[in-house]
Amino acid sequence: MENQDKYWLAFASIEKIGSVFIKTLIDCFGSAKSAWCAGADDLYKTTNLTKRQISDFLSARDKTDPDRCLEYIEEKGVKYINFMDEAYPQLLKEISNPPMTLFYKGDLKRCNFERTLSVVGSRKASESAKNVLSKIISEFKGTDICIVSGLALGIDTCAHKSAIKNNLSTIGVIASGFDYVYPSANKDLYKKIEDEQGIIFSEYYPSFTPIQWRFPHRNRIVTGLSKGTLVAEAALKSGAIISANLCLEQNRELMCMPGLLTNPNTEGIYKLIKNGAAVVTCAQDILDTLDWQIERQKQPKNASHEKAVSLSAKEQEVFSIIAKDGATTDGLAQVTGLEFGELMVILTKLELEGMIAQSDGERYIST
Repeated sequence: MENQDKYWLAFASIEKIGSVFIKTLIDCFGSAKSAWCAGADDLYKTTNLTKRQISDFLSARDKTDPDRCLEYIEEKGVKYINFMDEAYPQLLKEISNPPMTLFYKGDLKRCNFERTLSVVGSRKASESAKNVLSKIISEFKGTDICIVSGLALGIDTCAHKSAIKNNLSTIGVIASGFDYVYPSANKDLYKKIEDEQGIIFSEYYPSFTPIQWRFPHRNRIVTGLSKGTLVAEAALKSGAIISANLCLEQNRELMCMPGLLTNPNTEGIYKLIKNGAAVVTCAQDILDTLDWQIERQKQPKNASHEKAVSLSAKEQEVFSIIAKDGATTDGLAQVTGLEFGELMVILTKLELEGMIAQSDGERYIST
């Protein structure tokens, strides 16, 4: 059978068409190649698409070379799967508008797609919410549960870092093509997930920019990859509430982590709970809601200290200070004499390695 990849990629390269349009064509014509090569008359007669949609597609198709699309993706080093591939996540395939092509970095084999938990929440998350979320995720240590989130600041970042710290796989779903890292502050986190700890997914061609509407549109993939979604913090009008509604539309389990009543970012949480979302205060609540039975692998003792031997001299010095009594950023700078930028790079690495964690938002402690 002829390889259809270049036609899937050609469809994905056209910004003006979306997954529903592409699926409609492929359902009508039977394959990506047949859909791509269909004549104008057949497109107008066979599909229920509007004249404007078809006209936009035909105009873009005339300017698009499928062979060049394939070459471009290979040059970028980006991997991909399409909706018809066996490797395409089954839970995502079941939503109403799944992406037709998923671009990714990382290794699909790292993640158990039958044990995925999505986590969403505020970009300006409270320390209290991040601490509770970190504790809940830490209780999954030794399992094959995979944490899914959107690689944004706040709760998303906390979810991914907590997964990494506890040796869990994690999936980040981004709202742009791979030519962009957004937010740039998560560059190291992107790299850690890509190289070691999981997968980064995008439905967008590498050159597509992170424009505003793509963020809520991306959320359907975050929730669609999982049997259930945990909302860690959410204002009444927020992206997390959009994700919660998508979760319900997809007929998946919705769970909420209660927080301080005085925090505006919990107003959405309590509204969702009143409307029937499950309350989560520990990992077992999630296991019960999703009806998961899990077996834990034994973890090696003193893993953090074993990792320390592979550090550079400066990294070892910083880790040793933190391991002894804990330390603040200012205190570390004074003792080590390191410049702030260099110190933050070291702290970020140690945190991503799961060797240290922030306590109360200011002090670092060893884990």
